[in-house]
Amino acid sequence: MHDGILIGEGVVLDARPASFATRALGALLDVTVTVVVLVVLVALLATTPIAFDMQWGTALQIALVVLALVVIPVTVETLSRGRSLGKLAAGIRVVRDDGGPVHLRHALVRALVGVGELWLTFGAVALVASLANGKGKRLGDMLAGTYAIRVRGGRGWSVPLTMPPHLAAWARTADMRRLPDGLALAARQLLDRAPKLAPASRARLTDELAAQVEAYVAPGPPPGTPPEAFLHAVLHERRDRELAVAQRERERANRLGATLHRLPYAVPDPRS
Repeated sequence: MHDGILIGEGVVLDARPASFATRALGALLDVTVTVVVLVVLVALLATTPIAFDMQWGTALQIALVVLALVVIPVTVETLSRGRSLGKLAAGIRVVRDDGGPVHLRHALVRALVGVGELWLTFGAVALVASLANGKGKRLGDMLAGTYAIRVRGGRGWSVPLTMPPHLAAWARTADMRRLPDGLALAARQLLDRAPKLAPASRARLTDELAAQVEAYVAPGPPPGTPPEAFLHAVLHERRDRELAVAQRERERANRLGATLHRLPYAVPDPRS
């Protein structure tokens, strides 16, 4: 991907946690944007010609706060795969612990916990938790299983993933379960560093990781398959499968959007 992240299982170009200063800058920008959005929404509510009683007015104010603090951040973070405006400007992204992209569940947990640790405590709880955690996680990250990484200035992989020709047919039909957090990333990093390792270390490490990965693949590779080729085949196939799923989801969303824009049966479309 152009921003330094591949969406395959934990396949990340630069998984280094973002520095505290960078995270703080991104958070400050996000807070500023959120406050501006909230002020605009309140101003629009105040200028509406409709008169609300006290009960409805209070309900609308609560709805606006939920919209600004939860709904909008969750939507933006989910659709952008972990990048809000502040994170985009700071050059960071929120990813899962295994390096993969965040989904709705992760963004929702982060936003809900963020209401308490960021807004109700003016960021004090998030500050303490971030400084005490090795990856700079706030409480929302700990519960969601996410953390912020740098995506600007990543060097990229020096060794591309390749599908060994003699394993292509096996990989297409093999059942590959989701790899646990960090295992796919460790395998990808090893493949990238393998040419620089001593032969003995290279063989030992690839044997160990291949044995761990093989527990999540059925049936196993053909007898006599080199461990390094096995790792290449699994990561390559997992990446292609996830890309295919993402493509199908985009096509489904496009079809759904076209359906929603069509008028009901027998109602003339003024655009036609």
